[in-house]
Amino acid sequence: MGRDRSRGATGGGGRIQLESLSKWYGNQHVLKNIDLEIQSGEFFSLLGPSGCGKTTTLRLIGGFEAIEHGSIRIDGDDMNGVPPEKRPVNTVFQNYALFPHKTVADNVAFGLRFKDCTKVETRRRVGEALELVRLTGFESRRPHQLSGGQPQRVALARSLVLRPKVLLLDEPLGALDAKLRRVLQVELRALHHEVGITFVYVTHDQEEALTMSDRLAVMRAGEIDQVGTPHEVYDTPATAYVADFLGLANLLAAEASDGAVQLLGQRIATDTDDVRGPCTVLVRPERLKLVPIAEGTLCAQVDNVVFAGAVTHVHLRVGDHALQAVVTNDGSSLTMVEAGEVGLSLAPDAIRVLAG
Repeated sequence: MGRDRSRGATGGGGRIQLESLSKWYGNQHVLKNIDLEIQSGEFFSLLGPSGCGKTTTLRLIGGFEAIEHGSIRIDGDDMNGVPPEKRPVNTVFQNYALFPHKTVADNVAFGLRFKDCTKVETRRRVGEALELVRLTGFESRRPHQLSGGQPQRVALARSLVLRPKVLLLDEPLGALDAKLRRVLQVELRALHHEVGITFVYVTHDQEEALTMSDRLAVMRAGEIDQVGTPHEVYDTPATAYVADFLGLANLLAAEASDGAVQLLGQRIATDTDDVRGPCTVLVRPERLKLVPIAEGTLCAQVDNVVFAGAVTHVHLRVGDHALQAVVTNDGSSLTMVEAGEVGLSLAPDAIRVLAG
């Protein structure tokens, strides 16, 4: 991506503290006493379905919604009553809001019109911002002459040229096809490392959040269910909701006692985390191993086999319970499913016991 020109330009900072943050739209309580701390320089994602409150949280940080209860602090400074243009924050919106009649360079430079920048300084900063997003040479083009992920890059450059401490991103990749979206996820992650400022990213796409984030908050109905690193929320979800929302999940009713669970008619030793009685067990499909029947902990009926490129999804039944296994397409396991029945092997560390 080139030399690091933006790291340190903001003088560090970008730490965000949300304390007892609440928001109502009429009678609808859309945010419910949110407490959250985002560290300086962190790539932090707000993840959840539509209507969970993630975009409202972003808009409150950016100053586009009034704080009704609680507080927002950036580097210790209270943002209550501070207008958007006075906050050390810039935002990349879903629709990018590029001026169609202006060139790429003029779009990027637009915010600098309100700063004390000479023409030479403006030209230099626009050039550096475009180099960061790999659009050097596109200065004279207009938005309708851009393709692929280029409008998104212009929007990023327009925000970065102002050297904010915090960059807010409201699902900026949502309109792209899957392949281009994956490419830009990697590029955006690399850009974050280069500029070194705090990114707060809103998305409903689980893969996107897991791919790019240092940490993420999984939201539901105006509340946060869990905050953690991608590995933490995926491997050790705090609730069945988090387990189900993040990737594929086999969620099964079980009974926990004395370091084991009664599951699918079998007693299986595992770490129950002091849970006793009825519980929900999570087994990720990639941790469910297909083995010869004689070697398996359980015997399963194969219902369906779905080829998905690098992996195959095997839909199974154990009694009345539906399960799914994900098998890497290396040829070693798939021959067994042709018989209609397979053995299942469950390692103790493949089982995550959830209370309730």
